[in-house]
This record gives sequence, structure tokens and C-alpha cells, in this order.
Amino acid sequence: MNISFLEFISYGFIQRAFISGIFVGVLCSILGLFLVLRKLSLIGDGLSHVSFGAIAMGLFFGIYPIYFAIPIVILSSIFIVKLTEKAKIYGDTAIGIVSSVGLAGGVLLASISHGFNVSLLSYLFGNILAISASETYLSIALSLVVLVAVYLLYYELFAVTFNEEQAKVTGIKSDRINLFLVILTAITVVLSIRVVGIMLVSSFFILPAVTALQISKGFKSAIFVSALVAILSVITGICASFYLDLPAGASIVIVNFILFLLSFLWRKSM
Repeated sequence: MNISFLEFISYGFIQRAFISGIFVGVLCSILGLFLVLRKLSLIGDGLSHVSFGAIAMGLFFGIYPIYFAIPIVILSSIFIVKLTEKAKIYGDTAIGIVSSVGLAGGVLLASISHGFNVSLLSYLFGNILAISASETYLSIALSLVVLVAVYLLYYELFAVTFNEEQAKVTGIKSDRINLFLVILTAITVVLSIRVVGIMLVSSFFILPAVTALQISKGFKSAIFVSALVAILSVITGICASFYLDLPAGASIVIVNFILFLLSFLWRKSM
């Protein structure tokens, strides 16, 4: 397209895409570090499957899907934790049970209602360039709430992430911190759907985090690098999608992957 960059960023839908993508990207990158180090990165993928069923339910009942999905996915994240604790099964098994039920429910609703399949597909692959003003405000508000919560409980999250047993000895209630982490993840998963889509949500958590871990010397520097990678991926991915006529969500993830490869090669060369 023969459009200058200044004209490009003057469009309202591009500004909304940048703002929403950056806020959600930073949120995913920071939470992703805790999840990757806790070996819980698959919870993002599991909850994204649950969100598919929740969004299908919202469309089925005529309720705005994102608003409907947030409480459903939060409750599902709590159920995963409780299932792990009470049923004495491994975390990945609990994630698999809940995610498969959520995905199956979405497929069933899509099959019995033929009116919203196109809308449902838009949530599967995301469309950040079509994000509305209200969705942008929601992304900003919830992102700030989650980031403040992470800041306030940073020490507890850090302690439980690196040595849960030691954290318990010091008086930290690790069960509450784990529950807190999965609830924050649930909110972030729903926010990420409009950015990269249900199918690519887990990559939005994992790639910036593993990229940062390749090149960072400490955890705080990893947080900064991970957030920077997410911001760069969002901006580059949106620009590439607009000028090359490519899907925005997939473009953001591919840029994330390229940055991971570069960080991996850089580390190998050191």
C-alpha cells in the first residue's frame, strides 16, 4: 500500500490495535515468565479452549462474547486448581480435562446453531485491526488491574515460582498464590483472544518469555526484555499485516518466533 507511516498511524483502528496489543502483549509477556518457569505454560492453551466454549455460549445466548467469557474462564481456572488439589491429579491432566470439555461444548453449540459460525471463526484467529473502542478501554483497564496486582504480589509470586517449598517455610500461602496466578492468567487469556485469536493465545504467553530467558541475566531483566519483545512483536506484526495484507494475529506470533530464533542463535554464538 502506498501509505506513509504517519498516515498509517493516524487511522483510529490502527491506534486502537497498537494500544490494545501493547497492553495485552506486556501483560502476557510478564505472566508468561511465571508460567514458563512454573512449567504451567500449557494452562494458557487449555483456558483458550475453554474460552472457545464460553464465546460460543455468549453468541448462542446473544450476550457479548468477551464479557460472557471472562467469568466463565476465571471459574474454569479455579476449577483446574481445585481439581488438582482435591482429585490428586497432575496439573496438565486437569488442564486437559477442562479444556477438552470447553472445546467440545463450543463445537456442540456451533453445530446446533448455524447463525454465528462466521463470528466464532473471527475469535478463533483474532482480528486486532477490528477491535472496538470499548474493547480497547476494557483491555487497558483489565491490563492495568492485573499488572498492579502482579506488582503488589511480586515477592510472593517470585518466591513460589523459584522455590515453592522454601516459600511455604517463610509463611507464604503458596496455594493462594497459585490460585491468584491462574485467575490472572484466565483474565489475560480472554483479553488476548481479540489480539491473536484462540488458536494462538498460548504462543503469546510463551514466546516472549522464552526469548527473554535466552538473553537475560536475572529475573527482573527478563521481565523487561520479555515486555520489550512483546511490544516490538505487536508493532511489527500489525505493520506487516497492514502493508502485506496478512492476518494480524499470525503476523505478531511469527515476529515473536523470529525474535526467539535470533535470541537463541545469539546465545549459541556467545
